[in-house]
Amino acid sequence: MGRMSEQSPAGEGRPDELPEYAERVLDLAERIPPGRVMTYGDVAEWLEEGGPRQVGRVMALYGGAVPWWRVVRADGALLPGHELRALDRYRTEGTPLKQASRGAEGHLPRLDMRRARWDGSPADHS
Repeated sequence: MGRMSEQSPAGEGRPDELPEYAERVLDLAERIPPGRVMTYGDVAEWLEEGGPRQVGRVMALYGGAVPWWRVVRADGALLPGHELRALDRYRTEGTPLKQASRGAEGHLPRLDMRRARWDGSPADHS
């Protein structure tokens, strides 16, 4: 099964074939319910393969075709360079956020990881 990222060249006649690990990462990203998130490390742990950097690399290269905003940093900071797009998605989906302090750069909120983190349980779609 091939999958194209939003950054993949179009019009080549066939989708880019992804490495099997990348397919697994992207499949899990698609399963994260709206309003919930998993960290890069959570994804690697759930897949029992790779680590946060490998998951981050997959998301950077191929994540544009899946809900990329649901795979996040463990500290809850918004993805640099994509903060406003992600924030719009989080607000639309009702993802729990923590308001930024007055001293925070850009005054952007962070994800409330305690409330937003998803453990991969099929019963947990709140």
